[in-house]
Amino acid sequence: MPAAAAAAAPMRGTEAGAKPARRLGRALAGRPRRAALLLLALTYAAAMLMLALGGGGGAGAGLGAGGVATVAAAPPGSVYRSHLLFERLLPEMRAFASRPNPLVTSHYENTGKQWSPCSSKRLKQSELPPSNGFLIVEANGGLNQQRISICDAVAVARILNATLVTPIFHLNSVWRDSSKFGDIFDEDHFIETLKKYVRVVKELPEEVFVQFDHNISMIPNMRTKAFSSESYYIQNVLPKLLELGAVRIAPFSNRLAHSVPSNMQALRCLANYEALRFSEPIKNLAEHMVDRMIKRSFLTGGKYASVHLRFEEDMVAFSCCTYDGGWKENTAMENAREKSWRGKFHRPGRVIDPEANRRNGRCPLTPLEVGMMLRGMGFDNSTSLYVASGKIYNAEKYMSPMRQLFPLLLTKETLTTPKELAPFKGHSSRMAALDYTVCLHSEAFVTTQGSNFPHFLMGHRRYLYGGHAKTIKPDKRKLVLLFDNTSISMGSVQAPHAGHTSAQ
Repeated sequence: MPAAAAAAAPMRGTEAGAKPARRLGRALAGRPRRAALLLLALTYAAAMLMLALGGGGGAGAGLGAGGVATVAAAPPGSVYRSHLLFERLLPEMRAFASRPNPLVTSHYENTGKQWSPCSSKRLKQSELPPSNGFLIVEANGGLNQQRISICDAVAVARILNATLVTPIFHLNSVWRDSSKFGDIFDEDHFIETLKKYVRVVKELPEEVFVQFDHNISMIPNMRTKAFSSESYYIQNVLPKLLELGAVRIAPFSNRLAHSVPSNMQALRCLANYEALRFSEPIKNLAEHMVDRMIKRSFLTGGKYASVHLRFEEDMVAFSCCTYDGGWKENTAMENAREKSWRGKFHRPGRVIDPEANRRNGRCPLTPLEVGMMLRGMGFDNSTSLYVASGKIYNAEKYMSPMRQLFPLLLTKETLTTPKELAPFKGHSSRMAALDYTVCLHSEAFVTTQGSNFPHFLMGHRRYLYGGHAKTIKPDKRKLVLLFDNTSISMGSVQAPHAGHTSAQ
C-alpha cells in the first residue's frame, strides 16, 4: 500500500463512523422541535374545544406572536359569576333592610287617566244572521298558545259568520297533554258569554257530521297562511264554507293577523278575559291556593309576590347559555339539545356563542339571580313568594340559594297536598292553569323570560285591576353587567335597580 493510501485509510474509517453519529444527532435534535409542534397543536385544539363547549371561562383563545396560544379577556357581562357574588353578599343580604317591603307600599300611582277595558271598545251587539256553516279548528301548543288560537278562532268565526265548534286540542309532542277543551275551560260559560257575537257549539250536528262519514279528517282542511288578514278569509275560506257547509283549519296557530279592525280586536279581548274561564276542578283548587297564599302572607298584610321562573332543562338547553356547572353540565345540555332538536344547533353556518347570548340578555335568569334582584329591590325575607314554573333544571342546586333568601317561598307542589294535585299530574296545561291563577291575583308579578305565559298574564292583570298592576320586567342586559362585578356591596345592588327593571 503506498504511503498516501495508507494515510487515507484511517480517515475514511473515521468518516464512515461519523455518518451514523450525525444521523443520530439530527434525530435527537429534531425530537424537541416535533414535541413543541405537537404541544402547540394540542394547545390550539384544546382552546377551540373550550370555546365550542362554552367552557372558555370568559376568554377568547387565539395564536399570538411566535404561534403561542393567547387568552383575551371577555367583555363585561359575558360570564356567569352570579354564584360568586351571592356567596359573598349572602350575610349582608340577610341583614340588609333599608327600605319598606314593596308589597306594603302604595299599589300604584293614579295618573288621572280614564281607563276602559278592551272588550268594551267598539264591540257592537246585533242580531246574528243565519250561519254560513261550521268552522272546526285545531289549537296546538301549551296553555297560552291554545288561548291565542281560541281567541283568533272566535274572531275568524265572526268574520265568516260561521258557527264555531269548540276547538280541538292537538296532542303536542313537547307538552304531551291529552286534555280536551272542557278539561281546561268552562265550555258552557264560553258558549254563553259569546252567544251575542258568535255562535259556538260543542260538536258538529249529526246531520252535518254524517256528510263526512263521521270523520273530522274528511272535512276539507284549508291550511291558511300564518297571520292571514280578514280579506284573505273572506276571499279564500268563505266560498268553500258556503259550498260545503263546514271547513277545517289545522293547525290553527297564529292564523289571524295581529292588526285587525277594532271590533275584531274587542271580540278577541272578550274571548280571552271573559269567555275563557277555567273549568271547575281547576278553578276550585286554584282559588284554594290563592286563599292559602293570602293567609300565609300575614307579615305583608295578605299580599304576596309571584315569579314566573323559566329555568327548565329544555329552556336552559335551547338558550345555549353556560352557567357554573362546568364540563358535566355543558355536556348534559348538549345531549338535551340533540335529543329534542336533533342537529338543529349543528347545521352549517350555525354559531353558538354563550358569552354573546349572556351579554345580549338571552340567557334565562337563574333562581339565584332572581332572588338577588328582588332583594335589591327591597323584597326581604318576610315576603311570601310564589314561584310558577315547570320542573326546574337541577333544582336541588339552583333553587337552594333562592330559598335561603326567601324562606316563605311556595310552589304548587308545596301549597297543595299530593292528593289535591294528583288529578292534574301529567297534564301540563292544567298545571299551568293553576300557576296562572295564583300569579293573576298576586300583588306583584315578576317575569324573567319572554313567553306567552307572562304576556297573557300582564294583560289579564291590567284588565282585572283597572289598568294598573305591579309587574317587574328585568333588563337582563344590565343585570348581567351588575352581577359580573363580584366585589360590589349590597348597597350597590340596591341603588341601581330602578334602571335595571321596569315596573308597570
